[in-house]
Order: sequence, then structure tokens, then C-alpha cells
Amino acid sequence: MPLSSSRFCTLSCTTAVALFLGAPAAFADLTGADVWADWRGYMEGFGYGLTADEAVSGNTLTVSNVVMSLPLEGQAGTFVYTIPTLDFVTNADGTVNVVMAPQSDMTMQTKTETGETVDIAASYDTANFQMVASGNPSALTYTYSADTMDITLDRVAMNGTALPADAARFVMSVADIKGTTDITVADKRTYDQTMTSGAVTYDAAFVDPEGQGRFALKGGTQGMTFGGVGDLPTDGQTTDVGALLAAGFDFSGTFGFLAGNMNLNFDGPDGAGTASTSSQGGNIGVAMGQEGLRYDVTQNGLDVNMLMPDVPLPISFKMQQSKFNLTMPVQKSDEEQDFAFGFKMGDFTMSDMIWGIFDPTGQLPRDPATIAIDLTGKAKVLFDFLDPAQAAALESSGAVPGELNALTLQNLVVDAVGARLSGKGDFVFDNTDLVSFGGIPKPEGAVDLELVGGNGLIDKLVAMGLLPEQQAMGARMMMGLFAVPGEGDDTLNSKIEFNDQGHILANGQRIQ
Repeated sequence: MPLSSSRFCTLSCTTAVALFLGAPAAFADLTGADVWADWRGYMEGFGYGLTADEAVSGNTLTVSNVVMSLPLEGQAGTFVYTIPTLDFVTNADGTVNVVMAPQSDMTMQTKTETGETVDIAASYDTANFQMVASGNPSALTYTYSADTMDITLDRVAMNGTALPADAARFVMSVADIKGTTDITVADKRTYDQTMTSGAVTYDAAFVDPEGQGRFALKGGTQGMTFGGVGDLPTDGQTTDVGALLAAGFDFSGTFGFLAGNMNLNFDGPDGAGTASTSSQGGNIGVAMGQEGLRYDVTQNGLDVNMLMPDVPLPISFKMQQSKFNLTMPVQKSDEEQDFAFGFKMGDFTMSDMIWGIFDPTGQLPRDPATIAIDLTGKAKVLFDFLDPAQAAALESSGAVPGELNALTLQNLVVDAVGARLSGKGDFVFDNTDLVSFGGIPKPEGAVDLELVGGNGLIDKLVAMGLLPEQQAMGARMMMGLFAVPGEGDDTLNSKIEFNDQGHILANGQRIQ
């Protein structure tokens, strides 16, 4: 999916906040004037328009009425960030204190797909915010802290009419923030950041002005961590993500979160419901550069309880660990590029009430279940994902976005109700042959599978009346066709091969 300028605005706005919490660009000299000049150049380089008033008194440069604005996608709106005052205090020891007004404001004006105008105003408040810059112009260290940081939704208006205060609410609070940012400057700005925080809480609610529903959401975590490194081009002045990547933009970071919880209440045309979750923490890894995008998410000790309007009983389940990872190239290239996809539901259990719907007598094992898949591969990307014009042209032409060249099944596990399926495999693909397999590039390779407990599971399903005997017989015949007995009781092995002649073989026997 192309990265639209609205999504880039989100990235840029986040960068703006991070800037004032410890991620400004490198400074030519440690004086207040030079610090401010580089901050200004940094933000303008990301496409922000910036206006401000400047005044000097002694060793302090005061910058007031700071207004940073960024157009949204298709000029359909604007994001504006306003800071009343910034003081840059040059100290005798060569350091610079950065003092920001305790409250700054954010506004966004945009339009919906149906043409309605939406105006949003929010405030950003800090308590006891402190920042000190030290080092030299080519190697700077920023140390910062704050007792609290709050973001509060102040106003939402639709077509010029403000919603009631209780119709739209959002408050997020972060406590005990501490962090450092190390910056070096050469042909690029390279930064290395670390941050920790205490408790994080959020409280959100929305009531549909047309009376179609409402929701209320509250939650939080006991703390957060962040560590990240990145490179920023020193001469880029663009909001074009593709151009930034081509110029050398690169970022990778990991957000960690401690134990937390969430509670949701909602009501709508289909009825009311609730949901609550808790977890023991996890992390979110994000990377972006010329090699593509990467996401890596892990959550531990997840516990979910829900009441849904269209489900007649409570839904309750737990997972010891859930994981998701995705790596994808985003830039056009004649060379093969790596991609990956992974998913895991580890030690999944659900309540006896849910089990009782289809297994009231408890014939199926209720041990924790695990489902996991890990795929890697190589592909050629035939267009630039970050270019909306190329994406639109591709969609209208119906052309394929890329070529699949290789696929590896690193791991497959489905372990549930007394049976376990596992597998690994490797394939390469011939993109010049789209005939042998009905429009799919011809594969060559093999996958090895093992099924333990399959026949026993079929027996239980037949005894429970969930699987008719005739269908069970058909399933056993299929297993006999594609598998051979393995080591151990109720174990079947299967090797499925695709050869260079376009044939499919199961355990050496041709089946196509």
C-alpha cells in the first residue's frame, strides 16, 4: 500500500513532538541562536512552514509565537503545531538549556471522503520539563526529563459545529519521562535514542452526533521504554518519503511496554457490549529504510474477556504469547529483495463455557494450543509502493506489482485438540512460466510435513457426532494418498515435491 502524505504527516507530527522531547538535529555550535536555527532548518526540511518572533536578552534567545504548519494529503487540510515560547539559554560551561512553554497546541483541519469538514484541536502539556544539550557541534548529547506529559483533545467540530464536550474525549498521560539522544553529524545526521517512562494512561470516548452509537475506552500500562537509531539526510527538504529513502533516510527502533490493561464499553445499532484485556507487556519493533519496512510485534500474557451483542455467551480466552512480524520491500528494483511474514498464537486457551458449545462432554483435549507460521522469501518489486501516482497507474492497468522468486517455509506448527501438524519447505519460482499452474509462476521445491495424532482426532470427532463416518473415511483415504507412516504411534509423514517438469509428487509418487 502506498504511504500517503496523510500517513507521512502522522510520522512528521510524531517527529515534531519527539524533537522537543529529545530528538533535534545536530547543531553547528552550542549557542542558543545556532540551536534554534538548526531546529528551524530541521522542521522546514521535513516540509513544515514555520513562522516565529525572536528576541535576545543577555545569554537567552526567546522565540515566541512559533507556528509550524504542514499541508495534508491533496491540500484537503492542514496540521498546525503552535508553541507560545521557546527559550535557548547559553550556559558558561558550553551547554545550552532548552526551556519550552508548559503548554503548546495542535490543530488539524481536514475533509472526510464525503466532503464534510472536520476541525480538531488538542493541547500538549508538560510538567517540570528539562532539557540540556552538551558536547560539540559534531557530537551532541541531549538529556531530558519531565514529571508528566499530557495530550488532551480540546475540541472537535463537524462542518463548523462543535460537538458537545462529552461527545468526544481523549486524554493521554505519561509520567516520569527520562531520555537521552546522541547525535553525530557528517554527510547525514545520525542519532541514537533511549527513553523510559513510568505509568501511561489513556481515556477516550465518542458519541455519534446522529445517535448511531457510542464507545468509551480506558486503559494504560505500567511503563514504556524506547531505543532507536536512525539516519537523516542533511540536505533533504521534502515530505516525499520515497525521496527521503533515496537520500539515505533510515530508522529502526523498539518500543517496549510493561504490564497493562484496557476496558471498552460500546453501544450501537446491533446492541451494547464490553471488552477488557490485560497483558504482561511486550514490544513493538519498527524499521524503515532503503531495504523496506519492518514490523515486529510481541505481546505476553494476554487475557481477553468480551460480551458481544450478537453472541449469547461471554467470550474469554488467554494467550501466553502472541507475535506478528512483517518485512516488505517498498522501492522498485531490478534486484531481488527480501520479504518475511510470521504469526504466532502461543499457548492459546479458552473458557470451558466456549468449549461446552461443541464439546460438552469434554472428549477433546483442552491443552493450550499453538498456531505459528514463519515465511521468508525473495521477490522483485516492479513499482514504487511510496509513489501514489505509480500505485494508481498499476491499479488501473491491472499489472502485477511484483515477481515472487523464492519462498521458504521456515516453520509451521498447528498444535491443538490432541493433534500436531508441523512442516518446513523451500521453493523457487519461474516467472516466465505462467501456464503450467494456471497463471501462477511455476514452483520448484518441496515441503516436508508431519502429522501426529491425526487419526486419533478423527476418531474423537466421529464419536462426538461432529464428523460423519463417511467424511472421516474420505479424510483417511486422503491421508493415505499423501502420507506414509512415520516413527511413533499415529504419526504420518509427507513430502510434497514440485519438480522442474511441472509435476507434483507425494512421497515420490506422481499425483499430477
